[in-house]
Amino acid sequence: MSNVFAQQSYNQFDNDGKRHGIWKKNFEDTKQLRYQGEFNHGKEVGLFKFYKLVKKKSVLTATKLFNSDSDISEVTFLATNGNIISKGKMNGKKYVGEWLYYHNDSDKVMTQENYNDDGLLHGDKSVYFNNGQLAEHMSFVNGKAEGNAKNYTEKGIVIKDFNYKNGEMHGSYKDYTPKGELIVEGQFKNGKKNSIWRYYENGELQKEKNYSNPKTFHKN
Repeated sequence: MSNVFAQQSYNQFDNDGKRHGIWKKNFEDTKQLRYQGEFNHGKEVGLFKFYKLVKKKSVLTATKLFNSDSDISEVTFLATNGNIISKGKMNGKKYVGEWLYYHNDSDKVMTQENYNDDGLLHGDKSVYFNNGQLAEHMSFVNGKAEGNAKNYTEKGIVIKDFNYKNGEMHGSYKDYTPKGELIVEGQFKNGKKNSIWRYYENGELQKEKNYSNPKTFHKN
């Protein structure tokens, strides 16, 4: 009787054929757990746990906390040592809202990005060094890069300053040395170099190139 009861205590369906109650599934031809969670008449509720096989043993790789009042779930992806790789919210298979990604073997944020309700990058995206200093910053509108972007050294010095329009590099572009000295400046137009580009060394102009007329080349 106890074995029959154990078999009937999970992986059950309601009268409409929908999953209901606790569900567990193992990896094929093993006794190792692949996932476990609870359904309420076909809808996931509460905490689901997902596993992967490591040396033939189940290791927790992700959790999803479902909201009974919406389709939004709070998701956490985990490394085999239990450290968090990333976390955020999902609507079905779409990323939504803020997502955080972490440096390896660390609780420090490596990347912070935002998604709209369609699962597209939207808003600010920032990348950080392990010491917490901002390394990169840019913005997105409906999945396409837009506006100003900057790259930094670990000391906070700008080494690249450029711009996007509708997902393509467009507008002014500048490169700097790690000391903040200008080495390249020019313009992009619809993803291609345009107009006069200037190249510097030790603060002095070394050459110019006209990308509107590539055959034109001047040395200082």
